[in-house]
Amino acid sequence: MKLKEIRNLFERELENLAEEIEAYNDETKLWLTTNEVKNSAGNLAIHLVGNLQHFIGSILGNSGYVRKRDEEFSTKNLPKSEILDLVNQTKEIVLKTLDSLEESELGKEFPIEVFEKMTTGFFLIHLYGHLTYHLGQINYHRRILA
Repeated sequence: MKLKEIRNLFERELENLAEEIEAYNDETKLWLTTNEVKNSAGNLAIHLVGNLQHFIGSILGNSGYVRKRDEEFSTKNLPKSEILDLVNQTKEIVLKTLDSLEESELGKEFPIEVFEKMTTGFFLIHLYGHLTYHLGQINYHRRILA
């Protein structure tokens, strides 16, 4: 897979994340949990933002972002507009970072060991899968609460 294709996939799914959050007509429902979905859509969105800002923005792009993972799940009741701002900021930094990489960097070892040693390309695909996994949960959450 080429870097341009990876970049386009992140762009598409981050736009889908914004559309899913926007689709909540009642923004209080962003923060509800159910028996089927234990994390709220708001917390899942904040988690995705933190994950991508950390691993792509900070680790690969030297953005200076400092992740506060516990807050990704403890923060409650942010306005929908604030979540959308976070998603849009994340999309900008992810795309800027990916645009700054060289194709050859995909085959190099990711700068930090997360689960195990892996290439940057492998880890970017892992991060993409993580994004789409939680995006699907947000979609399900929104539909069962509609």
